[in-house]
Amino acid sequence: MLSIFKKKKIIPHIKLSGVIGNVGKFKQGIDFSGQEEIILKAFSVKKAPCVAITINSPGGSPVQSHLIFNFIRQQAKKNKKKVIVFAEDIAASGGYLIACAGDEIYANSSSIIGSIGVIYSSFGFTELIKKIGVERRVHTAGKNKSTLDPFLEEKKEDIERLKNIQLDLHKDFINVVEKSRGEKLKKSKVELFSGEFWSGTKSKELGLIDEIGDANQVLREKFGEDVIIKKFEKSKSWLSKKLSSSNDHVDQVANILEEKSIWQKYGL
Repeated sequence: MLSIFKKKKIIPHIKLSGVIGNVGKFKQGIDFSGQEEIILKAFSVKKAPCVAITINSPGGSPVQSHLIFNFIRQQAKKNKKKVIVFAEDIAASGGYLIACAGDEIYANSSSIIGSIGVIYSSFGFTELIKKIGVERRVHTAGKNKSTLDPFLEEKKEDIERLKNIQLDLHKDFINVVEKSRGEKLKKSKVELFSGEFWSGTKSKELGLIDEIGDANQVLREKFGEDVIIKKFEKSKSWLSKKLSSSNDHVDQVANILEEKSIWQKYGL
């Protein structure tokens, strides 16, 4: 019995779910520090022919997305393992950037894929504080320290500076996609890098993913019905569970709204 078990293929399966970055007071989003050990453990399974990664994320921090993407590729090269990525409800923006770490990308026909762009959003309260009789007082060392302060009038030079930064970040994102997908990207009238997003079916046509399929189905087709899929997923610590059940309801509501606003952009 022992020899039979040893012959079975074991596929490590990492699950990345949520907004990317340290979102909320208890930092329950996907970030590099929280995933580093899990990724290392998954790639350390010696006889595994590949590592599977399931992503369900609307994006978030571009820095954390790049860190996780780069680390996955480094580990794949170091351990000589193929990476197969599966998108669930959504792999958009930074979520799609991480998905590009896959040698193959699969999704459901109804998954949301893409959103290859950069966004910054804020509010302006200048008229509101005038109405309620509040005077804004800002003192800085460095003339640009108060850039895009929501209580001050927008300045043209501040907007131009922000857009230049966004163009740099967008260029980095495009480079990752083009290097990862290469000739798989289909020439089309559709502008792939406009920030638009598509269904899984359309994404396959555009070359953003390889095929339609889910982890259990695809891994069993590739490695046999008796394949052992070993899950690796960040667990919620005892302390964060305890703290999140505290009486600080205002913070909890703010955290939920912050994360929900990112998901809702994609109708989820």
